[in-house]
Amino acid sequence: MLELEQLTPYIPYIPLAILGILLLIQLYYILFVYGKLAVQKVKPYQDNSEKPPVSVIISAFNEQDNLSEFLPIILEQQYPRFEVIVVNDCSSDDSQWVLKEFVKKYPDKLRVIEIKEHIRLKNTKKFTLTMGIKGAQYEHLLFTDADCQPSSSNWISEMAGAFTEEKEIIIGYSPYFKFPGFLNKVIRFETSHTAMSYLSYAIKRNAYMAVGRNLAYKKSLFFKSKGFTKHMHIKSGDDDLFVNQNANRKNVNITIHPDAHVYSKPKETWKSYYRQKARHAGASVLYKGRHKRMLATQLISALLFYVMTLVCLIMNPYLWFLPLGAYILRLLSQLIIFSSIYRKLDVRDLLLWLPVLDLVYYFYICLNGLFNRRKKEIAWK
Repeated sequence: MLELEQLTPYIPYIPLAILGILLLIQLYYILFVYGKLAVQKVKPYQDNSEKPPVSVIISAFNEQDNLSEFLPIILEQQYPRFEVIVVNDCSSDDSQWVLKEFVKKYPDKLRVIEIKEHIRLKNTKKFTLTMGIKGAQYEHLLFTDADCQPSSSNWISEMAGAFTEEKEIIIGYSPYFKFPGFLNKVIRFETSHTAMSYLSYAIKRNAYMAVGRNLAYKKSLFFKSKGFTKHMHIKSGDDDLFVNQNANRKNVNITIHPDAHVYSKPKETWKSYYRQKARHAGASVLYKGRHKRMLATQLISALLFYVMTLVCLIMNPYLWFLPLGAYILRLLSQLIIFSSIYRKLDVRDLLLWLPVLDLVYYFYICLNGLFNRRKKEIAWK
């Protein structure tokens, strides 16, 4: 009892000590992980003399409007030798007829693989991509989605130029189009924050994921690793799980030149955005153990940082300047590091919204992941 009484005066200071530890963890990620991307030079690859032939693979399900809008931009890329393969996955709209018209116009560049619906089978995106990969005639594969728009006619040149003899996986960046509204800001912030993380770790030679809207790898790597076999039961993961299981310290390169960006249409409702993030959360359970611990530490320490800041203010109002100082120090570190990154990722307008979006991001992503990590749906749209 005596020892407890002696410790009692120090109990109110325990939250401050915890907050200090959380601050140090957060500063490590901000300065020494994301800082890698902040100082990374934006290197163009389009002028490289090596220009291997490329197969661009797109999986499409009821995408007639998007195909009409974005497919010509891909078919008219400035690259000496490439093919575009669109896998039409049981579409019930007019995608088939739209694609037939494009085949007439670009007979030497576009090939279409039609997948018919089977009463006993439900296709996944991994199945359709596998069909596209098997049908590809070139070793270097480049992936995007039907609702995506390359930022320039040099997209293929940038992505393919990043391949070298030892590089088997090229990780690109795919932001969302900017539209009015708070949801659009949240989506673009989450996308840039996720990209900031996986690009930074790729620079540190510890790549753990990529996004299939802008990703390239070698066909030989796909078949050597038996494709998506290990995670075919998970609805997503054709991109992040494939990279997580096949990336090593030497075989990954990144390209973040503006000409290599691929823009995509964002979700327009909170419900559809929630479902999209739920699919992604379901795949993360199969990440390598070290990557799960790495990401969990970053996410949980940020969430607890906000919680403990509030706890400290409540328990020690007379020491308000300490939690406030910790918050300001973290925010200033973010502003310094993120300002450089946001210029590279084309989201500079979000910097002013950082205090609000950062808070929303961590609580929303944590809650979404908590409720959806164990779901096993297989639908990909």
